Amino acid sequence: MLELLARGDISVKGRLPGSSNRTFLVEVALEGATALAVYKPQSGERALWDFPPGLHKREVAAYHLSEALGWALVPPTVARDGPLGEGSLQRFVDADFRHHYFTLREDPRHHDRLRRICAFDLVANNADRKSGHCLLGDDGAIHAIDNALTFHVEPKLRTVIWDFAGEPIPAPILDDVQRVLPDGAPAPLGELLEPDEREALLARAARLVADGRFPEDTSGLRYPWPLV
Repeated sequence: MLELLARGDISVKGRLPGSSNRTFLVEVALEGATALAVYKPQSGERALWDFPPGLHKREVAAYHLSEALGWALVPPTVARDGPLGEGSLQRFVDADFRHHYFTLREDPRHHDRLRRICAFDLVANNADRKSGHCLLGDDGAIHAIDNALTFHVEPKLRTVIWDFAGEPIPAPILDDVQRVLPDGAPAPLGELLEPDEREALLARAARLVADGRFPEDTSGLRYPWPLV
């Protein structure tokens, strides 16, 4: 899939509705193989006061962090040049769009996966984990999409996932964080994040392990908008 995304010919199918930035559904083709993907060109980004241009790099960084942890939460994502310039290309998740975090949390079978997404967002400092960013794929797994507002050096966490607040973080999650991050950020992040962003990432990971519990939002303000 990564080879297909990185080298395939891109054909734009249309613009995805409801996105704050220009986001496109595309088909990627290479040597007889095809797949749908989501293309987010930097040229289609709206300027933000607190994040620099190039949000697509954070989408790619989120994929590499997920893979380094061994959690496979973020669909395969690459940075490449496309019809509208440089951007990110992420495998399209064929999902049951009736479901999102607020429906998925009602089924205890999903809780382990949702806890991992929660821990991932804490380490990545996700400022925009809406309910609709948790997709139930046709493979039965929950996939975490739309990870552009991540890795800021300042505390930016905004998420709908507060149901596990105060609970001990499961040992396998802490073990994975300890395994991957004590010697520095995963290598691909060195090209995608600034040095201070990598240092902040490691500090958040260390704090997560030291605390050993999912944090609570005593302010009641750390929610994205809209929620879904």
